[in-house]
Amino acid sequence: MKIGDKVRFLSEVGGGIVTGFQGKDIVLVQDEDGFDIPMLMRECVVIETDDYNIKRKPVAPAPQNVSAKNKNVSAYQEKREDERPITYKQPERKGGDILNVMLGFVPQDVKAISTTAFDAYLINDSNYTVVYTYLTAEGHNWRVRSHGTVAPNTKFFIEEFEKSILNELEHVAVQILAFKDDKSFILKPAVSVELRIDTVKFYKLHTFRESDFFEEPSLIYDIVKDDVPARQTFLKGEDIKEALLTKKREDMQPARKPEARKPKDNAIVEIDLHAHELLDTTAGMSNGEILNYQLDVFRKTLDEYKNKKGQKIVFIHGKGDGVLRKSLLQELKYKYKNYQSQDASFREYGFGATMVTIR
Repeated sequence: MKIGDKVRFLSEVGGGIVTGFQGKDIVLVQDEDGFDIPMLMRECVVIETDDYNIKRKPVAPAPQNVSAKNKNVSAYQEKREDERPITYKQPERKGGDILNVMLGFVPQDVKAISTTAFDAYLINDSNYTVVYTYLTAEGHNWRVRSHGTVAPNTKFFIEEFEKSILNELEHVAVQILAFKDDKSFILKPAVSVELRIDTVKFYKLHTFRESDFFEEPSLIYDIVKDDVPARQTFLKGEDIKEALLTKKREDMQPARKPEARKPKDNAIVEIDLHAHELLDTTAGMSNGEILNYQLDVFRKTLDEYKNKKGQKIVFIHGKGDGVLRKSLLQELKYKYKNYQSQDASFREYGFGATMVTIR
């Protein structure tokens, strides 16, 4: 097996062209997307050899009148040419001087997601060589799980692990130092990123998705994206406790009652359902809790005017992503189906309001 040979993997789907070796047992195989995959040599079989890299001696016969001295020089030159090492250096990718490094998890058997083991990779999607350290937290301390050097535009196998050790991977860190060999380059700052790995995702098939880096579905976390290190917020137990106490104190304060604003046409009542108009603060409230509060205001308003036949009420919900509007229309369709509803004046409200007429 040599550089340039085409190989096929024995234990998994795929293969590619041999681009180099790591030690005595690992071969680097470039797949069709241009990424070097480290594989055990015993897991690869050569299916097509590259004749260009086979060492050959010149076949042209030497002239008969060449002196013995010249024959010796020619033979020496041929020997030196045969001993020249065969090298390959992958060309730099356009746009690859922006650093992008990711941590990837790939299930070994995606059809058995509840029991399968996983492979972890460090993905270096840049023209830089990357020296990395992969660590897991143990209380206030850290333990190194893997470290090494990753070639440019390459994914590097880190480890294989079973579901039984997922708890060890909840809090990980990756440290990165990027550089280029034998050429000048733009200096990249050293990176140290901590990540919270959602281990529940390893039990859900839909969290593993297609990517440019793997043939199989994968779960990918950014370490560095477009030269910017990933950032996550880590809350201590004391911070969570204080946040809960703050929310409890806020919940004890009565919310502001929405004021009905009447425009020039006194027959129309306006109710603004935007959260910042209804509540002093939404701190500590989930999106679902905010939505339920807005719907409560909507229902109480309709109940307040239920005996005023012909009363027109405009509920201002905003355009947004349409969640509140859809919820209002659902209520009108099933709970208040006797009331007439339509989009409010586009000139005054755009697409952000619904008018209800009490019947």
